[in-house]
Amino acid sequence: MSWRDFWNGEHSIYVSPRHKTLHYRQIARDIVAHIPAPDSVVLDVGCGEALSADLVAAACAILYLCEAAPSVRERLRTMFGGLGHVAVVSPEEVEALPDATLDLVVANSLIQYLGREELAVLLSLWREKLKTGGKLVVADVIPPDISPLTDASQLLAFAWRGGFLGAALLGLVRTAFSDYRKLRAQYGLSTYRAEEIAALIAQAGFEDVTPAKNFGHNPHRMTFVARKAV
Repeated sequence: MSWRDFWNGEHSIYVSPRHKTLHYRQIARDIVAHIPAPDSVVLDVGCGEALSADLVAAACAILYLCEAAPSVRERLRTMFGGLGHVAVVSPEEVEALPDATLDLVVANSLIQYLGREELAVLLSLWREKLKTGGKLVVADVIPPDISPLTDASQLLAFAWRGGFLGAALLGLVRTAFSDYRKLRAQYGLSTYRAEEIAALIAQAGFEDVTPAKNFGHNPHRMTFVARKAV
């Protein structure tokens, strides 16, 4: 099983429907905060189920939802196919977009599943698709010194605030025996020091690479914002 196979199938990464709903609602709000203008063209890469993509779509002119897992793309089309300015696309369809099309590219909780060479290729691709001065946001980057216990504690804090603490406790037990845990042990997750990820983004042709408030509930992970260099 690969990471794509995992996300394409049934999984219990979200401990309850309420967890999933609150997670995607927060991510949508975080994306909206970075949309530069109402006429912006936005690409959300590795968007997952994006349950609150309608909130993002309401804040921009065109929203591309990119997801590698075919089953997830079908669910997205079912949910948002009625919105004329939302397009659900595969990674291959992103490659086919005209250059200098996008105002904002967001990659949230994605790069930990990629090797460094894969990331370098994607950073170059995103640069090509962005307009000059366009904005890149790489969010939920995992630093190498973060402990799984820290991730667990942040989930429990989020669950306490969101009213699903019992489900979160049970979910942590399930995760310990899940395919996610097995894949993480087999493939690992890519981690970056702040200076490493900033340098990779800059090497791909971006400027003004700066840290920002992280997306989602875990402040111990990192988000970086950059602009396409002229």
